[in-house]
Amino acid sequence: MRGPWLIARFIDPDAEILYVPADQALEVAGREAALSFDAPGARYDHRDRKCTSEVVIDEHALTGDPALTPAGSRRTCSRKLHDELAGYVELTGGAFRRNRATAHLVIGVLAEASGGGVGAGLLQEAKRRAAAHGLHRLELTVMTHNRQAIGLYGRTGFSVEGRRSECLLIGGRFVDELYMAAILLGEHPADPA
Repeated sequence: MRGPWLIARFIDPDAEILYVPADQALEVAGREAALSFDAPGARYDHRDRKCTSEVVIDEHALTGDPALTPAGSRRTCSRKLHDELAGYVELTGGAFRRNRATAHLVIGVLAEASGGGVGAGLLQEAKRRAAAHGLHRLELTVMTHNRQAIGLYGRTGFSVEGRRSECLLIGGRFVDELYMAAILLGEHPADPA
């Protein structure tokens, strides 16, 4: 959740961020005379196909800081199912001129929402937003035993570029990851060198 960070860093450095269940956010915000976010009906929530952080940036006309641009920043989107968080995707852009057109993608979908199109929707939205912000390449890693995710990534344009052997320790055993990437179609940015 980047919204609270944006509020504390750019709007009110003395802000106290209260984390409560989504169904209590409006009640607590009213009682505390606070601004609500990431809950149905909240002041800052998904709006017009924008994530909460993009709504905050737009509403407060935040510009000029490198942390607010795709290069060197994070952009997060989430999907809800029955008013509960079902999945999220986060893009972290490169911080240097040479890698500004590339972002690393992290995605998570709750087991109960798996197979229901949440992941595919998040990936398509991430690719759309990445292209809109001038990104050319998306990268991700996935554990080799996660066949469902590997299939989804393949169907959405990602291909395997390599394998990271025994890079994660899970449940007392080392696990391999695949390194996957997708090239976004469209204009290529000029060489920044």
